[in-house]
Amino acid sequence: MSLADKHVVVTGAEGFIGSHVCEMLVQAGARVRALVWYNAFGHYGWLDAVPAERRNSIEIVLGDVRDAHAMHGLLADTSIVFHLPSLIGIPYSYHAPDSYVDTNIRGTVNLLQAARAVGVERFVHTSTSEVYGTARRVPIDETHPQVGQSPYSASKIAADQLAVSFHRSFDLPVVIARPFNTYGPRQSARAVIPTIITQLLDGDGTVKLGATAPTRDFTYVTDTAAGLVAAATADNVLGETINIGSGDDIGIGELAELIGRLMNREIRIVNDPDRTRPAASEVDRLVCDVSRARNLLDWSPRKTLSDGLTETIAWFSRPENLKRYRPGWYGI
Repeated sequence: MSLADKHVVVTGAEGFIGSHVCEMLVQAGARVRALVWYNAFGHYGWLDAVPAERRNSIEIVLGDVRDAHAMHGLLADTSIVFHLPSLIGIPYSYHAPDSYVDTNIRGTVNLLQAARAVGVERFVHTSTSEVYGTARRVPIDETHPQVGQSPYSASKIAADQLAVSFHRSFDLPVVIARPFNTYGPRQSARAVIPTIITQLLDGDGTVKLGATAPTRDFTYVTDTAAGLVAAATADNVLGETINIGSGDDIGIGELAELIGRLMNREIRIVNDPDRTRPAASEVDRLVCDVSRARNLLDWSPRKTLSDGLTETIAWFSRPENLKRYRPGWYGI
């Protein structure tokens, strides 16, 4: 399927991954309508950071996925939907699980209902590797059991199953893309790579972290965006769930040391109890089996971890970007 002149809606477009997806779609010639979470400040989130020549090609709509009526209007004349909005902070999900149900579950139902009413050609639902919980076998393929080890992951499991049910019950053309840990420019400092980088840029080499033994599979954001776009255009993928990851994992402590070396900084890791998950909620290992993405999407990541980290460090090091963050402040 070609994206040229296709009417495409991206929900969660103001976010880290969503803003990169919007850019990629514009470059592919799609007609992009971007849903940005309504606010009274006139802010378009990370779409404000997209170069003007691309942002001006995007139709920006302020709204909220929790508003079912508005979602029906949003999807008018739409061919393809990229559904990305969700509350993603795992620590905050311990404090406000109701919010995760409202946005991640109810918001997904609203979009699925609207997509069914409109009759879209493709609905790309964005999942997360957190639905797997701690790996029972590695690498993790798409048939791995799902375990809700946090309210966040439980809400995403429910959202994924709703997407599956709409495909099976109503023949909605759904594809579930399941990214592992994405990183890169524009990411929130609640994520581990930005929090390490910003603390090193702002301080004396002390980096406060939670658990450092868990491992994660990291993918650079433009590779993740390319995987999502491929899920929208590939043939013979309807009803499929497809992992998006690198196939390699690294421990959080080892990752911090690598970032320190790339930044030429001496690093001292300090355990911060506020950043530590409850023991039974911590996901100890995530590493992706990427074979289905290679076979069905002809997709694999292009950036090595070192190259991606180097680009990410360079982006955060620019004063105009670093000033958007509060390195000394930890927000759940």
